Amino acid sequence: MTEREKILGRVREALGVKTPHRASDAAPGTAREYLPPAGESFEERVTQFRENAVALRAGFHLLQTREELPKLLRELRDAEGWKRVATHRGELTDRVAEVLGLPVVRTDAPYDVHELDRCDAGITECDALVAQTGSVLVTNRSAGGRALSVLPPHHVVLARRGQLRRDLPEAFELLREKYAGNYPSMISFITGPSRTGDIERIIVLGAHGPKKLTVVCL
Repeated sequence: MTEREKILGRVREALGVKTPHRASDAAPGTAREYLPPAGESFEERVTQFRENAVALRAGFHLLQTREELPKLLRELRDAEGWKRVATHRGELTDRVAEVLGLPVVRTDAPYDVHELDRCDAGITECDALVAQTGSVLVTNRSAGGRALSVLPPHHVVLARRGQLRRDLPEAFELLREKYAGNYPSMISFITGPSRTGDIERIIVLGAHGPKKLTVVCL
């Protein structure tokens, strides 16, 4: 049997397997059978997300109270010498301008894209965190549009504890519950900072987006 015949044989075999549309429709051992193990308890999910974040060269902070957030943001500002930041209005992001004391570009109102491009950090909310992969699920509604999580070199994500989900099926279920039949026009999973290995297989961060990602769970 040639290599071509082997490949086509595997394709034919795969086409014969029915894939469920939703995790809830899947028989036990079907949808999650091919996915990495995921923690059940909150503590297990935190540990798994943190380990994946470190492996992906992303930062992760679990805060005990929301009063800790201003101190952490100011530490990031001072360590990196931020001059201006971009954000959007939201329950978690509303205090950003106040605590940082810097010029702020808000992307949920008319703004100059060149001003956004000059920002040192983009601070957004999100829709979910996925412990299984260390990913952040954002949409254009939760993260202040399409550009805010892409242009600034440092993306800081503010998430709620209830948004930390065990795996991808749970993250999609949360998305379905939140938006029902009115989905956002942009849905994206962010797994670590932007990276590429196109040139001599050397990993370069920030080639196509933020070179630094920090996730803060409140």
